[in-house]
Amino acid sequence: MEIISLDEFYQQLASATEGGLSVLLPDGINKEIGHFNLFNVDELIARVREKPFMPYNRRAYYKISLISGRNRAEYADKVIDIERNALLFATPKVPYHWLPQDMNQGGYFCVFTDEFLVQTKSGVVLDELPIFQPGGYPIFQLSDEESETISFIFRKIEKELSSDYIFKYDLIRNYVLELIHYGQKLQPATSLYPTHTASARVSSLFIELLERQFPIESHHQKLSLRTAKDYADRLSVHVNHLNKVLKENTGRTTTDIITGRIIQEAKILLKQTDWNISEIAFCLGFEEVAHFSNFFKKQTSFAPVAFRA
Repeated sequence: MEIISLDEFYQQLASATEGGLSVLLPDGINKEIGHFNLFNVDELIARVREKPFMPYNRRAYYKISLISGRNRAEYADKVIDIERNALLFATPKVPYHWLPQDMNQGGYFCVFTDEFLVQTKSGVVLDELPIFQPGGYPIFQLSDEESETISFIFRKIEKELSSDYIFKYDLIRNYVLELIHYGQKLQPATSLYPTHTASARVSSLFIELLERQFPIESHHQKLSLRTAKDYADRLSVHVNHLNKVLKENTGRTTTDIITGRIIQEAKILLKQTDWNISEIAFCLGFEEVAHFSNFFKKQTSFAPVAFRA
C-alpha cells in the first residue's frame, strides 16, 4: 500500500486548489524542527478546482480534523458516516479513505509529524497515546456546542501561526495537546485504560527510560543508556525478550526506537543550539565525531553541518 509523504500531500492539495504551494505554506514554516501546518477548510473550498478526495492510503504524518458537513470515512472493515460535526484523529499506522458527500464543507485540519511534539517538556510519544493506538476508529460525532469549543482552539492556532511571536510554535504545541486530550476524553474508558499485559508493561517502562534521558539541556550531559543491551540490563530482561515485546507492541525493534529518538534530539540540538558538532556528538553518546556524522548521514541523508545550515 502506498504511503503518502508530506511532500505528496502538498502537491496533491496544490494541484486541486488555486494559488499553488505558496498559499499553503506559511513563511518560515520549514525552519521549525518537525512539521506543523493548519488549514481552514472554508478557505480551501473557496479555492478548490475539483471535489476533495483522499485515497485509501497510509500517510506519513498525523492529522487532526474538525469536520463540518456530510462526509464518509472508509476503513478496511468499517464505514463511518458523518452528518454534521465530527473530530477526527488520523495516524500513519491506520489507512483510510475520506469522501466528502457534497461541497458544503467547513472546519479546520492540521497536519504534523511526531518530531513536532517530541520537543514538549513531557516528551510526547504520539504512538503511545490512546487516541493514536491502532485498532480503533477515532472519529467522534460532536454537538454544536462541542464543535464550537474545538473550533475556538483551531482559531487560536490559526492566529498564532500567522503571528511573529518568537515562541509561537511552543504555544501551538500546547494547543495541539489540548485537542488530543479533548479527543481522549471522548473515548470510552476501556480505550483509555487498556489491560496491561507483562509485555505492555515492559514496553511502557522502556519508553519511560528512553524519554527520561531527554531533552539534553547541557553540553556536559551525556546519555547513560545508549544500546538495546543497556536498556535490557536496566529492565532486568534479556535483550532478545525486550526486542520481541517492542516489536509486538510498537512494530519497531529496540534499536530502531533508540535510533529514532537520538536522531530527533540531534536535529533539535543542531537547529536550536550553538554547540559545536563535537559537543553534540559527545552528549548523544558518540566518542568520535566521525561516528556521529556517519550515523546522522545514514539516517537523514544529510551531514550534520549541512542539516544545521
